[in-house]
Order: sequence, then structure tokens, then C-alpha cells
Amino acid sequence: MRVIRQDELPFSNIAHELVGADHGIDGISVILVEAPPGSSVRLHRHDYDEVIIVQGGTGRFTVGDEEVELGAGELLVVPRGTPHGFRNDGLEPLLQVDIHASSSFATEWLEP
Repeated sequence: MRVIRQDELPFSNIAHELVGADHGIDGISVILVEAPPGSSVRLHRHDYDEVIIVQGGTGRFTVGDEEVELGAGELLVVPRGTPHGFRNDGLEPLLQVDIHASSSFATEWLEP
């Protein structure tokens, strides 16, 4: 068993990141998002599937040609290779857990 404190993970802009390979975890990496109101993540894609679990707040997500608003308790499945991004248009932080089906992150940014 291993316990990892969230605040011990590397922080990148709006999230703590657990790179599976760095912790001996095969096939999974996790991003713990705390996006303040007005923040966003521009369109990007991965060569693996991603599951986004919204735990608090609301966000507007773009996946391919579709846009959807999600709130706490909702999950979004993003198939590999599909462009996606999100923004927090709400008044409270958007809290989500992003599960990447990969031992490391590999992101192709589609917007500057």
C-alpha cells in the first residue's frame, strides 16, 4: 500500500498531476483539477481514452463538435484522438478528476 498526498504532487496551472509511471502504476495517470471561475483548458487531444469526473462546480466541455455543461456527479468519456477542452463559466471552482488511460501524459495542443 502507498499513500500519496495531493499537495505532494506536481502542480501545473490549475491541477495536481499524478504520472502513473512515476509511482509504478501501469496504464493510468490522474489530473486533480481545481479550476477557478473564468479559467479554461484549450482544445487538445490524446492517443488514449480519458474519463472526466466532475466533483464540484460546473463546466462547459467541448468534445469533438459537441458542447455540454456538466456538474457535480456527472462523468464524461472522451475517446482517444478526440479534440476536447473546457472552461469554468460558473461562480465557484470547478473540481474534477481526469483519468488518463496511460502511464504518462501525452498531449497534442490544437489551439495556441
